[in-house]
Amino acid sequence: MVTVVVGMQWGDEGKGKIIDTLAEDHDIVARYQGGANAGHTVVYNNKKFIFHLVPSGLLHKNVTGVLGNGVVIDPESFFQELTDLENQGVNFAGRLLIAENAHLTLHYHKILDQIEDKKRGDKKLGTTGRGIGTTYADKYGRVGVRVSDFLNEEMFIKKLHIALELKNYLLQQYYKENVIKADHLASQYSKYRNKLKELASDVSIYLNNALDCGKRVLAEGAQGTFLDIDFGTYPFVTASNPISGGVCTGLGISPKRIGKIIGVAKAYTTRVGMGPFPTEIKDELNEKLRTIGNEFGATTGRPRRCGWFDSIIVQYASRLNGIDELIITKLDVLSGLKTIKIGVKYFYNGSEIYAYPLDTSVFENVEVQYEEMEGWNEDISGASKFSELPDKAKKYIERIEELVKAKITAISVGSSREQIIKR
Repeated sequence: MVTVVVGMQWGDEGKGKIIDTLAEDHDIVARYQGGANAGHTVVYNNKKFIFHLVPSGLLHKNVTGVLGNGVVIDPESFFQELTDLENQGVNFAGRLLIAENAHLTLHYHKILDQIEDKKRGDKKLGTTGRGIGTTYADKYGRVGVRVSDFLNEEMFIKKLHIALELKNYLLQQYYKENVIKADHLASQYSKYRNKLKELASDVSIYLNNALDCGKRVLAEGAQGTFLDIDFGTYPFVTASNPISGGVCTGLGISPKRIGKIIGVAKAYTTRVGMGPFPTEIKDELNEKLRTIGNEFGATTGRPRRCGWFDSIIVQYASRLNGIDELIITKLDVLSGLKTIKIGVKYFYNGSEIYAYPLDTSVFENVEVQYEEMEGWNEDISGASKFSELPDKAKKYIERIEELVKAKITAISVGSSREQIIKR
């Protein structure tokens, strides 16, 4: 059976911790989309582990990690991440696989990503500059380089020449930058060939065989629902499908294999980078939540914008992903607030809107109607049962449950693995 963990907001919901917690009861953790722009942070034994491409369940020694074909892999970033984690005592020997049909993020993807976003001026998307969007663009433009291509040196050079023909024209004639030589680039990346060869596999066959043998698979996405290329706040989105539907195309498994879908949402809302954010807090409370919640990107360190919980988008994400249960994270960050707000309805041009509008020009101009709830002063970071939470915190959770129409089965009250309340 496959269990899917999906973000219900704009990413950074704390999926890394949830995946780490759930991985103990699974045999395989499989990443199905995204690239090195992702950042999952896990705190274990008072040590912080940051994952970008490596599945975040691999702190459990019995778990095998898989990077599916829906992931775009930057060899330089990936092997540096492995080294960093190994230096922290994580051993990956014999328990990490990469799909041979996954696409590679190469040096020119990062260069073009940064140049193109800069060229947009005040219309820039605020990308991480890690080359993710440009890699996916090559994938769908059918000029991408896959792992299997890279393992064949002759094919790799041939593919580079094809990919660079147009890119070098743009770099030289339009962007006034230096061209990239295919042979030089091939030489730079050659040091990764044998390392990748040890890990490359037909991940679809591997996963389906494992499932046939009764193995339990945990599917891990990056980002969140509203950064989805199709259903997010386009164009301020990522270049892949973080929603639960991306699992099948990103891993090569049938929808029939999925047994449970778990949504993860913060007790408030954050977003990093550009794009509409209706419940964003505009006063000093924004900075207070950012400081208390340590709301800085695990990949880039960029400060996250903070706002109130938006029940409209989470209800939409619940329906879109078909979640079976919802986990709320960072409830402890709200302790000490006199009043807590929840967005319950939008207004646009005088009309009421109860559902997330796919038209970004509408979404960025909605007004929000809030419900106000009394806050609590108690420190809840040590609570281990729902009954130990203050009554006002319980009411807040119960009201979210009513509004988003999803059963909340767990609540995180701190960053460490142990600080989670099962309900």
